[in-house]
Amino acid sequence: MNKISIRKIGLNDLEQLQYISRQIFTETFAATSDPANLKKYLNEAYATIKLSEELNHPESAFYFAELDGNVLGYLKINTGTAQTEIQEANALEVQRIYVLAAYHGKQVGQLLMDKAIELGKAQKVDFVWLGVWEENPRAIRFYEKNGFVVFGTHQFQFGNELETDIMMKLVLGNE
Repeated sequence: MNKISIRKIGLNDLEQLQYISRQIFTETFAATSDPANLKKYLNEAYATIKLSEELNHPESAFYFAELDGNVLGYLKINTGTAQTEIQEANALEVQRIYVLAAYHGKQVGQLLMDKAIELGKAQKVDFVWLGVWEENPRAIRFYEKNGFVVFGTHQFQFGNELETDIMMKLVLGNE
């Protein structure tokens, strides 16, 4: 198998980002979600105009994990005012880190997380943080394995359901 590469993406990757976002989100949450809520979320969260705005935000960045030209997953990070919840000005949020189900356990998620941590260290942020659905034990274990600890919860509106995300952070030892 060839090497998996991580590359920053831009507006020219919008269609591919939209496609992979919808595909992975559906794979991940369709079995546990009301179909109407899932459809509404996919149409709103991954609408062309919304993704365009996110790609153009100067304090957000997206990265694809690719193998032989195929996208296996992606990462979205936010800093400053782009954070979905301002935890601290000097923090980096991992808003999305998604991998196709066929590539779970194949280090794709780890490569994307390593990239997020690398970016946090390069930007000398105090910590990297994220929210993860409380009923996603696989993801929670992955974040714990990477040194993230729980520091709170927040509510997430998913269609007509109010769900709880666990807030986790990794304090960086920037000297």
